[in-house]
Amino acid sequence: MGGGVAGGPGGAVPERAKPRRPPLLPREARGDKDIQMADNSFSDGVPSDSLEAAKNASNTEKLTDQVMQNPQVLAALQERLDSVSHTPSSYIETLPKAVKRRINALKQLQVKCAHIEAKFYEEVHDLERKYAALYQPLFDKRREFITGDVEPTDAESEWHSENEEEEKLAGDMKNKAVIAEKEAAAAEEPNPKGIPEFWFTIFRNVDMLSELVQEYDEPILKHLQDIKVKFSDPGQPMSFVLEFHFEPNDYFTNSVLTKTYKMKSEPDKADPFSFEGPEIVDCDGCTIDWKKGKNVTVKTIKKKQKHKGRGTVRTISKQVPNDSFFNFFSPPSASGDGESLDEDSEFTLASDFEIGHFFRERIVPRAVLYFTGEAIEDDDNFEEGEEGEEEELEGDEEAEDDDDAEINPKV
Repeated sequence: MGGGVAGGPGGAVPERAKPRRPPLLPREARGDKDIQMADNSFSDGVPSDSLEAAKNASNTEKLTDQVMQNPQVLAALQERLDSVSHTPSSYIETLPKAVKRRINALKQLQVKCAHIEAKFYEEVHDLERKYAALYQPLFDKRREFITGDVEPTDAESEWHSENEEEEKLAGDMKNKAVIAEKEAAAAEEPNPKGIPEFWFTIFRNVDMLSELVQEYDEPILKHLQDIKVKFSDPGQPMSFVLEFHFEPNDYFTNSVLTKTYKMKSEPDKADPFSFEGPEIVDCDGCTIDWKKGKNVTVKTIKKKQKHKGRGTVRTISKQVPNDSFFNFFSPPSASGDGESLDEDSEFTLASDFEIGHFFRERIVPRAVLYFTGEAIEDDDNFEEGEEGEEEELEGDEEAEDDDDAEINPKV
């Protein structure tokens, strides 16, 4: 430890030594130089440092007076004071107790509204379950078309595109010239079963999913045949399950991989006003039964170890976690077994919730549009539109500022 004060605990602290002043000589005994120095150091008994400080203070007061006479400075100060003094919380503090009491009563009503809203979302969940049963036959047929188990009829395959009229006119002009070539090409054109790599293509098209997919995940995802959403049964806690259906493959024995998302639709007792509807609060994955040597979620590394005594070297193999989409089925638990999650786990869980919600709300209901890219273009256009609106608003604000400058020119 560092040294303490002299005469520390248990000892007296010596009085600080004062500098000794030289004895004063009679005025006659001192030279003119000493007299001059004394005259310069004191003026009517006031030290020169004090005079300088007083002079600086006077200059500061003059400068302050000049600044405060500037109307632009005063306006800026007033605006700052207004913004500070008119914040909602500061305003509430100024209200009489009787008014504050009535505000508390309004908050009680707001909490009751939040609980009614929670009941509303529970009924919405019931409606989702009801209509999911109506959608399912269509999704089952979608799967049959994708896998090639069923071939759509001509009526089912008919689709009118936006450019159909232009394509028809161009086709009529060239029809006679190319009909023979088309017949020959049709004879040679491959006719694969169903729609190959349908779901894998969606994974590639959607940035949120493609970021999770590693190169060694791709051959596995090509065996993905369907993704389904199952809602919790009536009377059960609110939740939904994502089911990933795979055809037989060389990687794992599971035919279905599941991910369950648990939801909460009730106001938080500690902060009821933050309630904005159901939210995902936890999720559970499943165990993947990997075939030997096919687990892409781990990798084997080799390390050399040297024996301290004999000096011999041996090589050992060790399995460590590996980046993979299939880690999606082994999420961290939000409950944490009583322990708080670290920052990385919290980020992983938040991203997981977002992905699960996106599968449920967007990917599964509109799969064909994410396969063709049309849904992605719609999403991009919507985002660009929002940015455009912001830029437009900023332009309007600048125009208003210009108008103000013309009306109130600077002084």
